[in-house]
Amino acid sequence: MDTESRLALIRQVGEEIITEAELRQLLETKAHPVAYDGFEPSGSGIHIAQGLLRAININKMTRAGCRFKMLVADWHAWANNKLGGDLGKIQAAGDYFIEVWRASGMELKNVEFVRSSQLVDGQEYWKKVMRIARESTVTRITRCAQIMGRSEKENLSGAQMMYPCMQAADIFHLGADITQLGMDQRKVNVLAREIGPALGFWKPVIVSHHMLMGLQKPPEGSMSAEERAMAMKMSKSKPDTAIFMTDSAEDVKRKVSKAYCPENVAKDNPILEYCRYIIFEKQKSLEIERPAKFGGSISFGSYAELEKAFVNGKLHPMDLKNAAAEGINSMLEPVRKHFAKGQAARLLEQVKSFEVTR
Repeated sequence: MDTESRLALIRQVGEEIITEAELRQLLETKAHPVAYDGFEPSGSGIHIAQGLLRAININKMTRAGCRFKMLVADWHAWANNKLGGDLGKIQAAGDYFIEVWRASGMELKNVEFVRSSQLVDGQEYWKKVMRIARESTVTRITRCAQIMGRSEKENLSGAQMMYPCMQAADIFHLGADITQLGMDQRKVNVLAREIGPALGFWKPVIVSHHMLMGLQKPPEGSMSAEERAMAMKMSKSKPDTAIFMTDSAEDVKRKVSKAYCPENVAKDNPILEYCRYIIFEKQKSLEIERPAKFGGSISFGSYAELEKAFVNGKLHPMDLKNAAAEGINSMLEPVRKHFAKGQAARLLEQVKSFEVTR
């Protein structure tokens, strides 16, 4: 695959790329650059933004020639007091996340899962953390609180203050040329770019993927773009506004039927978002079944066609919701079957029993 084709694939992932010129140069000089993402094993499940969308994005990155390192950030989740700060539960949740991706179509040939509990055993890792901390002010680290799902106005613990330094160190310790995380992780990635050269490292290219909306109505009132994005994103702390990878077909239909989906409006419409970022990534068309008195069944061959028909009033929100629920359910069915028996079923039950803490 030539450079332009590889770049085009990565552009599909990156809502923002810092910088595209550096990415192009990287692809021209490295056949297999290292890309990294990380996740906190937390909560009692994994939603479609983490499961389906992440698998889609990582598959594009590996098809573009990247060797992908996925960091199971168990110590980071421990520092952030997830699952009550119980490291054993956090690590079990990490096992569950990996099992979900195995069942959801993530192409694992060029994906390596690395646990932060492996990294912290070495002095060189902590040396990087310390050097980053020495180059950073408390104010700068506090501004990175967003990466933990926290506000910089919160009373952060000492462990949470260490978190951004650890995450920046992860990039260099893993040898990542590209940081491929969500837009909510932008601040720490920029920190790594600014600090890296001063410490004798490099400037990682940032490929920030889109943050999938939750099912709720967007927030009203004055807030920054970052605050609004955080408030709108799908979150497991609001379970009825998130679709989980092991939700039943009935649960998916129920949640989608109640979702915010204003007639004729595409902006901030979560159902259209799921069609754009998930359904049309997995299937070539979307079939809308409806009675003849409402115009009869109709098929859309692209997201652009679907959005145009919806905005022009040619497609009712409930018809769109029914089709979206069916499309999502078809992608979740292999995951449900995988977790219906054996060790996978036991792991799911174990994780479901964990009390969720913010």
